[in-house]
Amino acid sequence: MKFGKFFAPMLLKEINKPFDSQEYLFEIKFDGIRATMHVGPSTFLIFNRNGKEISNLYPELKSIQTKCKENIIFDGEIVIFDNNRPSFAKLQERTHLKSKEKMAYFQKKYPVTFVAFDCLFKNKDLTAKTLMQRKKILNEFSENDNFFISPYILEKGKKLFQTIQEQDLEGIVAKKINSKYEINNRSENWLKIKNFKEGIFFIGAWKEEKRNAVVSLYLGEYHNNRLFFVGKVAMGKKRSLYSKLLKAKIRKTSPFINYQEENIHYINPKFSCIISYIERTKTNHLRQPIFKTEKE
Repeated sequence: MKFGKFFAPMLLKEINKPFDSQEYLFEIKFDGIRATMHVGPSTFLIFNRNGKEISNLYPELKSIQTKCKENIIFDGEIVIFDNNRPSFAKLQERTHLKSKEKMAYFQKKYPVTFVAFDCLFKNKDLTAKTLMQRKKILNEFSENDNFFISPYILEKGKKLFQTIQEQDLEGIVAKKINSKYEINNRSENWLKIKNFKEGIFFIGAWKEEKRNAVVSLYLGEYHNNRLFFVGKVAMGKKRSLYSKLLKAKIRKTSPFINYQEENIHYINPKFSCIISYIERTKTNHLRQPIFKTEKE
């Protein structure tokens, strides 16, 4: 690791259920853009997890420089809070802005916050230290409107998950308290548990994908007896539903009132399935949908 140079961050493995353990601490999973921030008296660099330098997109975060008399690397999430809740939709809108006028408006109306959950460098590499040692160093820094230190609790993951379900947040993260920081590795020492919702949706079309083992299902839901498109989901061909789709009569027109696409198989929406997803977008599409099972 070098200060001012990109490195791939430590990633999390996903599990399905929360748990309690004395070996772990638990944090809220903030819905934002994962980033490492290199800050010093004469340095301000932000890299996303793919290595793109994105400092110019979030100039308000430069206020963090006043806290750093040494060279520091923080790991965390860039988040927009709207009505005290993380808004990934607002963050996406902000990230794709081109106009300086709109950028200035968003900086004032919806400023970003860097939620720091780790400190990886303080004039030297800290990645060989344990998570709790790094947390102690991180907590030496003071917060402001654009810099927030992620809180955590020890042992009680189920309680925290229940709280985020009640508040309809994205999920929680579980981290082994004695874990070292593993650059460019998806580690079992860090785990994420997402707060998925479930719903029943109708299949109005399907499409073969280049990956031979899967097909895409085009999903809809009814409002006032009209079928509205809400997104696509991948399904393995080994499911019995696939053989039913192959036998289904192809129709010439889209059953969705708000969606059509060429080179897909439109069908009458008589098949339905259970889908889990994180949330709805502004256009009411499903975010991070996962096929669970056919609805009999």
